[in-house]
Amino acid sequence: MTVGQEQSARAARTPPPASKWTDKAVYAAGAVVWRIVDGKLRILLIHRTKYRDVTLPKGKVDPGEMLAETAVREVHEETGIRVSLGVPVGVSRYHLASQKQKVVHYWAAEATDDAIRESTFVPNREIAAVEWVSAKKARERLSYPVDLEILDFFTNLVEDGVLRTFPVIALRHAKALSRSEWDGADAARPLTERGRKQAASIVGPLRAFGARKIVTSDAVRCIETVRPLATALDRKIVKTEKISQDAWEDGTSDLRTVVGRRVRSGKPAVLCSHGPVLPGLLAEIALATGTIQGSYLSSAADLDPGAFSVVHLSATNPGSGIISIETHIPKV
Repeated sequence: MTVGQEQSARAARTPPPASKWTDKAVYAAGAVVWRIVDGKLRILLIHRTKYRDVTLPKGKVDPGEMLAETAVREVHEETGIRVSLGVPVGVSRYHLASQKQKVVHYWAAEATDDAIRESTFVPNREIAAVEWVSAKKARERLSYPVDLEILDFFTNLVEDGVLRTFPVIALRHAKALSRSEWDGADAARPLTERGRKQAASIVGPLRAFGARKIVTSDAVRCIETVRPLATALDRKIVKTEKISQDAWEDGTSDLRTVVGRRVRSGKPAVLCSHGPVLPGLLAEIALATGTIQGSYLSSAADLDPGAFSVVHLSATNPGSGIISIETHIPKV
């Protein structure tokens, strides 16, 4: 893991908790959408009708949305292309005419050939045209300095050879009944009403990162947390005691086997577990990828109920270390 990657992993805890958001700022999200054409990198720019400018696809957060799902939705609405998010590539901040600050979070996002073929984009009142260009031409055509800063971060990833990534997502189960409120076995504790709302609210953000494989502790509160996601994806839930709290407390857990299988697969996955188990899960991801461990891992594991940390790994060489970690907290 390079120094730059370690700093990125420490710094990329986005977005801020909903409770810390302020009415003085307008939040938005977008992406640097990219593809490889004949072995060459191309970046997607949009030409906006109203403002007569050239910029990156982005848009404001809708009520109830988390930033990751905003980014995916806005890219699709503005370009017709459905993407899954890769690593975060920065945050731009500037002031609007109203004097409010606008805060825009960006991710890298690869546009697959299938997604491009399925695009239904036509010029409209908002977007006059979309254009695929080289990074050099993007630098010449972008209208705003804040977009150039995002492009700089993105091109650094390209130069480091870590652009194509896949996520392993560590998810803490949503809010469950407390032990004092439950007479049965601890593993059978269900979610509260708030917990069920949290489980529903994180489906969009988890899908935004391309989550496909769902692995969970066999505790009821974990299974109930990922069930809405499994339903949305029409995927089976893989239940295992290897990452359960009971096994962790008994000393019989096997986090290494579960994490190792997910890293080897190179495919997006969600691992749903418990607060006390999460530090071990993050540590095993670091060990499996040869990553230097640091305080950023503890921060990524310190999750509220229903929150999750996205660990981005290189798709071409997972053993090169963690590229970035970002943490997302439900608004419910």
